[in-house]
Amino acid sequence: MEWRRLGSTGLRISRLGLGCGNFGGIGSAPAFFGMGENEAQAFELMDRAFDAGINFFDTANAYGGGRSETYIGRWLQTKGSAVRDRLLISSKVFNPVGQGPNDRGLSRRHILQQIDASLARLQTDRLDMYLIHEPDPDTPLEETLQALDDATRMGKVLYVGASNIEAWRLTRGLWISDKAGWRRFEWVQNSFSLLDRAAEREMFPLCVDQHIGFTAFSPLAGGWLTGKYRAGQRYPEGSRMTLRPEPYRHLERDRVYHGLSAFGAAARARGVPATALAIAWVLHQPCIDAAIIGPRTALQLAEAVTSMTISLSDDEARTIAAPFEGQ
Repeated sequence: MEWRRLGSTGLRISRLGLGCGNFGGIGSAPAFFGMGENEAQAFELMDRAFDAGINFFDTANAYGGGRSETYIGRWLQTKGSAVRDRLLISSKVFNPVGQGPNDRGLSRRHILQQIDASLARLQTDRLDMYLIHEPDPDTPLEETLQALDDATRMGKVLYVGASNIEAWRLTRGLWISDKAGWRRFEWVQNSFSLLDRAAEREMFPLCVDQHIGFTAFSPLAGGWLTGKYRAGQRYPEGSRMTLRPEPYRHLERDRVYHGLSAFGAAARARGVPATALAIAWVLHQPCIDAAIIGPRTALQLAEAVTSMTISLSDDEARTIAAPFEGQ
């Protein structure tokens, strides 16, 4: 495993982070609570990820209705302080965790309440990394940032980031923090893959200019870059396209399928899984500190870890991306 500094912080993270969004559910959607990996399966994935050198686990307060954090907390208790001291826990706040009007969002009340709830489920005294899961237009950004700053001063949170955020809003947040002397967003966690390169337009230049880190989620574009989706064929049962297809409907086009065919051929020519090549391409981008992987099985985890053995030149990276240009 390789490690890299997170933005301009002194924190060193593994180039792969274990995404725990399927522990006890599938993301934050109540309709899928109780699905995904059960506790035993989650334990096996965490064991294998830790043994592979992955030093940060990425979760959220709403994943599986709290089950994801609970599984991680129970796993940590079986491992003891030596493992906890080597591991970085990253969690998030924003999505609904109840039926009340204040059970969601980025208000001061909700953030501070949910930090304590996450710490209790995780059975730990700190969140090494903490993100807003997405922006909250109903709460002043100043209120959110001050609450996060207070949480760091209390020692409950060590590093603060933002997920699913736009470049303009991140810029405004950095300005507010700098002006007030508050802890600023130290990294961004947005979607990025061969099939989603929006971050290149504004976010990457901003991150370089402001020395902000970037961790990429969905480096496999919801499974589209694994080779399991093919033109004219039914989607595999239990796949993202049979459970939560809406974010990926725009990919159901001939040009994308042709690109996937070329990409699969490139992976076979190298003798590596398509999964590994897709992640290696993401990690080749200079702005990317780490990629968040969400394996469902030990085999999928092993394929993702194989990406660490793939080295690409700039020309090779451009060639791999060429079939997807303008898709």
